[in-house]
Amino acid sequence: MNHNPPVLTITLNPALDLTAQLAALEPGAVNLISDCHLHPAGKGINVARVLKDLGHPVTVTGLLGEDNQDRFVELFAQCGIQDAFVRVPGSNRQNIKLVEQSRRVTDLNFPGICASEETIARFADQLTSLTQSHELIVVAGSLPPGLPVDTFRQWLQTLHEQQKKVVLDSSGAALSAGLAVRPWLVKPNQEELSQWAGTPLHTEAELMAAGDRLAASGIKHVVISRGEQGVLWYHHRCWYRATPPPVPVVSTVGAGDTLLAGMCHGITLGLEQTSALALATALSALAVSRTDVGIGDWQKIDQMVAQIPVELLRASL
Repeated sequence: MNHNPPVLTITLNPALDLTAQLAALEPGAVNLISDCHLHPAGKGINVARVLKDLGHPVTVTGLLGEDNQDRFVELFAQCGIQDAFVRVPGSNRQNIKLVEQSRRVTDLNFPGICASEETIARFADQLTSLTQSHELIVVAGSLPPGLPVDTFRQWLQTLHEQQKKVVLDSSGAALSAGLAVRPWLVKPNQEELSQWAGTPLHTEAELMAAGDRLAASGIKHVVISRGEQGVLWYHHRCWYRATPPPVPVVSTVGAGDTLLAGMCHGITLGLEQTSALALATALSALAVSRTDVGIGDWQKIDQMVAQIPVELLRASL
């Protein structure tokens, strides 16, 4: 029997990601691409793939364009992920990610399919049906044009009132709206948390102070990703820090989604705090050495976990 809890992930604005490798981006000039990879994506879909590899039964939903859905359908079938996306007229957006040898990533993200009132109503019905059989619900990524932020907030408020474990990973207005309804876990990166706070957050102390505000509002888990500088995690009045060792970087695309999946896995399985954070950090660190999303070599993961120090930074507010 599978003891890993089932997970529902919501991706309202999926995309086909074209990830291109190049030496260095020169704006205004002709840039030669050394390698490229086109794959179905969206933060919730990436999280779903990692959670499936970790042994969770996973269902994905959101809004999926009918005209270019084939790659998504093939991916879900290949991974054994339950497809509960609401189909909508039109094509899913295609984003471009330019990855330089210096590790810098330039994202060109397009707006996506406009959500009509009829589409929004259909998704709301689908969400009501799916949440009856899921306690852990990951809401990740941006909102499509046409979807009011207040409608998004109302969906999360309903889930909160149903005592669902809502995991939120978004940015901008969607992040602010979601934080207002006190999700179970949030995972902003340093830039996203700075945007929410309305001021640049540079130091660990500044990030933790902003995280304290979120925790004081009733959010149980605050996870702040800082790239190669590691991860901060607030839980049970304690702050922890995990720092990954240097790893060869192929692409940072999907590393944050992998971290989020690892945190959900470790927490729901009841792993001890330092073990849960070390595992999630190891998964994320190794994700940057891959061009695809998912779990690679478990032996490498075990070796990486052993190299990651997890420190208790503060034991109470």
